[in-house]
Amino acid sequence: MRWIPLAVGFGAYLIGLAATAPATLVDAALQGASNGRLRLAEAQGSLWSGAGQIEIRDTDGRIGIAKSLAWRFLPLSLLHGHLVCEVALDRASRYLPVMISLSGIEVADADVDLPAAALGLAVPKLMPLGLGGEVSLHVERLFIGRNGLHGNTTLQWRAAASALTPVAPLGDYELRLEFEGTSTHALLRTLQGPLQLDGKGTWPKGAPPQFPVTARVSWQHQQQLVPLLRLIAVERGEGSFELPLK
Repeated sequence: MRWIPLAVGFGAYLIGLAATAPATLVDAALQGASNGRLRLAEAQGSLWSGAGQIEIRDTDGRIGIAKSLAWRFLPLSLLHGHLVCEVALDRASRYLPVMISLSGIEVADADVDLPAAALGLAVPKLMPLGLGGEVSLHVERLFIGRNGLHGNTTLQWRAAASALTPVAPLGDYELRLEFEGTSTHALLRTLQGPLQLDGKGTWPKGAPPQFPVTARVSWQHQQQLVPLLRLIAVERGEGSFELPLK
């Protein structure tokens, strides 16, 4: 059991290092891991407990979304074999626990509200459409380990709208993503609305998403919506379009 004092001492050293290291190191780590798409501005505090503005940027490095972010590590959680970091977005009263262990990082039962502009950042082809509505992300469980991602998340877009059409709302939509380590499965369905969007796709780890979406417009709204769809999709028939999301 000689290793126990050594492990405790090493753990105490790491805690002390994190307590004194500046929070600005988080920005450097995010920038390197995301090719500049994620940044932490106005960072304050330390790696152990800090705050700042998390920024999601487009491919040109321009800020698309900014939200306040705060975090704090709970050292006593190490007694249970993992380290818990509590994270809060937009000054939320409820902290989201993120569990960190030797096998990976796990997040469960998390909800995040996003502006519709986030969809344009994820799919640049949609950016010129001036998207509106309410977007919410629910993480049922997400585990990030050596073998990739595991778990599932659900994204809902309600009261969807576009600045390029007077039809509003276009509908309510749900995108479900399932991660199985070496592959990702996506399923898009329409909950309600005059613009029907449906699609599904599967792609391997490290490959760009292959996710064709079928758009259908009811005959009452074709005159107003067909010009919009022709900007981003391929027409397959009367009121029917294919939108390849890559």
